[in-house]
Amino acid sequence: MNRLKSIGNIPVDYSVLESVFSDYKYPRNKVASLEMNGSLIRLKRGMYVVSPSVSGKLVSAELTANHIYGPSYISMESALRFYSLIPENVHTVKSMTVKRSREFNNLIGRFSYIYCDTAYYAIGIDQKMDENNTILIASPEKAICDLIVYTPTLRLRFKKSLKTYLEEDIRLDMEAFYKMNSEIIRMCSIMGKKKNDLKNLLKLLEE
Repeated sequence: MNRLKSIGNIPVDYSVLESVFSDYKYPRNKVASLEMNGSLIRLKRGMYVVSPSVSGKLVSAELTANHIYGPSYISMESALRFYSLIPENVHTVKSMTVKRSREFNNLIGRFSYIYCDTAYYAIGIDQKMDENNTILIASPEKAICDLIVYTPTLRLRFKKSLKTYLEEDIRLDMEAFYKMNSEIIRMCSIMGKKKNDLKNLLKLLEE
């Protein structure tokens, strides 16, 4: 188990585990056995994370999301909750990606990846520390823009409805909102979809 403990809580693909157990005649059988007894958790085909009971470290859903499917960054409600800007717990870790949209379910949780074009994707991505690991996550401003743009049924054509959505529907920390970087929202309104909605967001921030 010391071999697994050295990996920590970073998701690894099968090739890493194969090298860890290279002295075994059949490394694949060893990996299958460790998965069966709960020492390894399968995240998707060919990718695993060491169980907290073995590593002694909690599995980070955000770090896991970055590894399962990429390039991607944590966003929408998942990012807002990470920053403690909304009160509700989030049950699906949502990320943006330049690859096709996908969903993954495993023992860690549910992971949803939403496609956006490359130019829009590049705006407002931050690197944050989660435990001792670096994760890619939307800035608070980008997370709100992503939530507005990529929630299909959401239409916020007027500033009043937008304010109601932020204050009452997602219960955003409005004091923090009014301190946000307007330039990120401005760039999103230029490069992204739902331009009118994002322009209203910018007006609300700057009023």
